[in-house]
Amino acid sequence: MTAIHDMTAGELLAAYKTKKLSPVEATDAVIAHIEAWEPKLKALYAPDFEGARTAAKAAEKRWQAGKPQGALDGVPITIKENIATKGVPVPLGTAATELVPAPEDAPASARVREAGAVILAKTTMPDYGMLSSGRSSFHPLTRNPWNLAWNPGGSSAGAGAAAAAGYGPLHLGTDIGGSVRLPASWNGIFTLKPSLGRVPVDPPYFGRAIGPMTRTVADAALLMAELSKPDWRDHMSLPPAEIDWSAGPRDPKGLKVGLHLDAGSGLPVDPEVKAAIEAAARLFADAGAHVEPVAPFLSPEMLHLQDLFWRVRSWGDFAALSHARQAKVLPFIADWCRGGADVSGTMVIRGVANYMAIRAATVRATQPFDIVLSPTSPVPTYRAEWETPTNDVQRPLEHISFTMPYNMSEQPAASINCGYTQEGKPIGLQIAGRRFDDLGVLRVAHWFETARGPQKKWPAP
Repeated sequence: MTAIHDMTAGELLAAYKTKKLSPVEATDAVIAHIEAWEPKLKALYAPDFEGARTAAKAAEKRWQAGKPQGALDGVPITIKENIATKGVPVPLGTAATELVPAPEDAPASARVREAGAVILAKTTMPDYGMLSSGRSSFHPLTRNPWNLAWNPGGSSAGAGAAAAAGYGPLHLGTDIGGSVRLPASWNGIFTLKPSLGRVPVDPPYFGRAIGPMTRTVADAALLMAELSKPDWRDHMSLPPAEIDWSAGPRDPKGLKVGLHLDAGSGLPVDPEVKAAIEAAARLFADAGAHVEPVAPFLSPEMLHLQDLFWRVRSWGDFAALSHARQAKVLPFIADWCRGGADVSGTMVIRGVANYMAIRAATVRATQPFDIVLSPTSPVPTYRAEWETPTNDVQRPLEHISFTMPYNMSEQPAASINCGYTQEGKPIGLQIAGRRFDDLGVLRVAHWFETARGPQKKWPAP
């Protein structure tokens, strides 16, 4: 028997429909499991278990009457803390933020609430979301449930850890350079970074996306059907589209598949990671896909200029703080922001032009292929106490050369577990598609999920 906290959203909904299980029972079971894990994992911010139980009771009454509120009625969910929920402050991972309750739900929060999902808590993130780590000046250190000495990644740190640990089936994260895919890779879960604008975001920004973080592709698809509904607040959003998110796996026979094993910059690919990605590519080839190599397309200079662009942007926010609030920012992030303090206007324009150059290079390199396979991260997870895999403020982005380009190019990219190192660290396969082909990426990932073979048992407290 599958434990209730390990049940997928689809399984919970089926059990509600047949009255084999109620939303109250499911919510209580997940909360009990969280209470066993959370003292060590520290994945949550602002848990509201009483509010969740109240919402679950309302959902239970609707299911008893045969009138569920929406497609997620009674299903437990967590939401990353930078996605506003009405009445809860949004600290952005840093102790420097003045804690003011959010006046309204952000689009993604509103959509899942309208669909009846039971919001358990917010999840942790590092300062301003600018680390692939569970380190934060505001939140306690978030750890990886596979091994508490390991990093959960980030910036959707708590969401990745919560999904792997069984804090319910559904979790929301955000991604501007790899922030749902890196924790997905290092926690062994599934995620999709959608095409820019597919999921409305408030406030929108270049490359910023909200994506589902789940244990299964089907649960991510279920969540995408709600998240992708329109919201006027995102002035960069795509036109509403009729997408059958419930479409099943796509057999890769006949697909043209790119295999991208050298990003051209950043950290070299770890041998165990490379072997796992090559093994995944062989599954595609054995199924009839045409697999061809993709040449490196992100240069060290491109990576450096993107780092500089983000430093300048963050310096503007950091410099606006009082000295007292600046002192509260995580020292690593404060030092990183200061790297953007004395950048000339000419260099800023070069940074903007570089953004477009990365976008063009990514599309040019990947357009010949239906999908592109690559490592999500060139390296497995690392020490929990470190801010980045290099732990070097001068080289903070060396691990995002496979993920970040797809934020710039606005293409959908998923991460799905494809193996483990000898030490037991999960390894993520990134599956990227052409712009707007979010469903195609999901369907191919769904096929791989069935083809990859059995996974390790999920970690337990």
